[in-house]
Amino acid sequence: MLESAQAIILKTAKNLDLPKETIDRLIQPNVIHELNFSVGKKIYKGFRIQHNNNLGPYKGGIRFHPNVSHEEVQALATLMTIKCAVAGLPYGGGKGGVIVNPKTLSESELKDLSLAYVRAISNFIGPELDVPAPDVNTNPKIMAWMVDEFIKLKVKNEKLKINEKTLNKLRATFTGKPINIGGSLGRTEATGRGGVFILKALLNKLKNSKVYNLKFNNLTVAVQGYGNVGYYFSKLAHNEGFKVISVSDSKGAVLVKEGLDPDTTMNCKKEKGSVAGCYCKGSVCDIRFGRTISSESLLELPVDILVPAALENVINESNMKKIKAKIIVEMANGPVTEKAYRYLTKQGVIIIPDVLANSGGVTVSYLEWYQNMHGERWSEDKVNNKLKIMMDSAFNSIWEKASKFKALDLKRAAFEVAIERIVNKMVK
Repeated sequence: MLESAQAIILKTAKNLDLPKETIDRLIQPNVIHELNFSVGKKIYKGFRIQHNNNLGPYKGGIRFHPNVSHEEVQALATLMTIKCAVAGLPYGGGKGGVIVNPKTLSESELKDLSLAYVRAISNFIGPELDVPAPDVNTNPKIMAWMVDEFIKLKVKNEKLKINEKTLNKLRATFTGKPINIGGSLGRTEATGRGGVFILKALLNKLKNSKVYNLKFNNLTVAVQGYGNVGYYFSKLAHNEGFKVISVSDSKGAVLVKEGLDPDTTMNCKKEKGSVAGCYCKGSVCDIRFGRTISSESLLELPVDILVPAALENVINESNMKKIKAKIIVEMANGPVTEKAYRYLTKQGVIIIPDVLANSGGVTVSYLEWYQNMHGERWSEDKVNNKLKIMMDSAFNSIWEKASKFKALDLKRAAFEVAIERIVNKMVK
């Protein structure tokens, strides 16, 4: 993952004819924090890697997973730098993690681990320095523990007097918090909602295009992955008039050719433990409405829009020639390999890259941070309206850049826009 992230930055920087010293600064992280910290008698290894802060404070999640590694965290921090720049946010990129299987811990042990990690990183995070958030196996409850511990440390070590303004600003150190301690409304749906906004922005451009022959009524969609991102993308796309005909999770997929109902399907998934067998049209689930297929075959369906929202590298050399979708929306991180991306782009498939497609989450994280920093509380409608404006603006910048290329390569355009923004803020 790290090699891949660095390779595309290197390629983009060379396309932009940037000098070697500038390229080196884009690739190498500013600071690498490798931590050994104790929880009771056990020592854990953790990381906080701060890649680039040219555009503003480092921003990126904290993950708890047994496969966390220096290389993974550095790659994710690097991609966060690009994603924040693509989204037009005043943030740089960072990432954190702890090597642990949190499923083996009790809730009290998980809390102790979370507090110990915050104590280990507390000197180099802050609302204007580095702003962590939830990631794999972390959530708003863990953010609440972390922000509470961070505030206690600041009050103790810096002898701060806490008033409402100071409290809000300290809370801004973490995003993805519960609503009652400064979290933002709309955050849960933000990644999926942002993806739908970007898809609609693309379709609005394509309506005026003579090259791409799409029928814009009843566009069909298949979504691989039915967790938070895939579910909300499906639900919001359905609400916008798209026909979602197939969704999958780790145990299988379901195909309902007449269009499935995302909410009913999610309720069925909760009952059965999988979407397989959930042939749900409207409020009714019945075997007559569809059939079970494999998650892999979902990718090869003759749909207008394919949304890989689960794992990386699912579209690759082995199946790229079987892909029939006209548009791919990368809601997962890195679901299309570089070789498959090049092949499909040459075939005329439009691929919305992950750094743009799934940037709705970090965009609403920024809106949460902004509310905290300014002592404001916004309605969900206000958050969603601001998200739409920011996603549309991000897309338009990428489209304008891509329109100058011979082929519509949105990934190249996204990375060029991001790197130009970062380089323009570099201290000479």
